[in-house]
Amino acid sequence: MFDAAIAALEPTERMPSMGSPRLGQLCDIPGLRSWRVAGFPMQWLYFEAPDQLDVVRLVGDRQDILAILQDAG
Repeated sequence: MFDAAIAALEPTERMPSMGSPRLGQLCDIPGLRSWRVAGFPMQWLYFEAPDQLDVVRLVGDRQDILAILQDAG
């Protein structure tokens, strides 16, 4: 699982805008994107920065992601 989670960040490092902005839009958090971890029910939440990814959190699909994001805002 660890290796898959780290590997999932590689495509977003090359092309950060490929992550979905849906969760950020639902929670009114501009710029927040998500990217799934292949083979596991989890996803990375991150922001694009000019020369890096600002990774916020790795969340599992069974967590109440919307509540977590709304509490963080």
